[in-house]
Amino acid sequence: MDSVLIVNLFLLFGSIFLVGMIAWAIPVRLWVEALSAGVTVGIGTLVGMRLRKVSPPAVVRPLINATKAGLDLDINALEAHYLAGGNVSRVVGALISADKASIDLPFNQAAAIDLAGRDVFEAVQVSVNPKVINTPKVAAMAKDGIQLIAIARVTVRANINRLVGGAGEDTILARVGEGIVSTIGSANSHKDVLENPDGISKTVLGKGLDSGTAFEILSID
Repeated sequence: MDSVLIVNLFLLFGSIFLVGMIAWAIPVRLWVEALSAGVTVGIGTLVGMRLRKVSPPAVVRPLINATKAGLDLDINALEAHYLAGGNVSRVVGALISADKASIDLPFNQAAAIDLAGRDVFEAVQVSVNPKVINTPKVAAMAKDGIQLIAIARVTVRANINRLVGGAGEDTILARVGEGIVSTIGSANSHKDVLENPDGISKTVLGKGLDSGTAFEILSID
C-alpha cells in the first residue's frame, strides 16, 4: 500500500509540474487575446519565444496594438528588436503616432532610433508638436563695456532623419548661448541691443545652429 501511495503521489506531483510547465511555455490567454484581435500567432512561435528567453507579452501585445491601428508588422522583426535590447512597445507606439500624423517612419528607422538610446515615441510627438526649451542666463558685454544678461526661449522640432547620430538639446542650448554672446559682443552699444532685441534672434537663427543636431530650430525669442 505504501509503495502504491508513493507512486500515486509521484504521478500527481509530476502531473502538476507538467501542467505548470505547459502553462508557462504556452501563454494560452495571450494566444486567445491575439486570436480575438485578428493576429495570427502560432503556439510554436510562443513556445520558441520562451525558449529564446523572450517575453511573449512584450512582443505580442505591441503587435496586437499595431494591427488594430492598421499597421502590418512582422513578429520576427519585433522579436529581433527585443533581443537586441530595444523597447518594442515604445517603437510600436511611435509607429502608430507617426502613421496617424502622416509621418514617414519605417520600422527599421524607428528601431535604430530606439537602439541609439533616443526616445523615439517622444521624438515623434515633438516632430508633430514643437516644444520650447529655455537657455540658462547668458551674460555678454557690448563694445561700450556694459554687460547684458539674456535668456532665450528656443522652439524646436525633432528631425526624425537626424535622430541617429544627431546632437541633443544641450548642443542646441550651447550654440544659442554662444550666438547670443557673439551678437551682443559685436554691438557698438548695449542700447542697440535693448532697442532691438529681435536682432539677436534673427542673427542667431541665421547661423544655422541646428546643423548636425536632432532638432530643427523654428524660432528664438
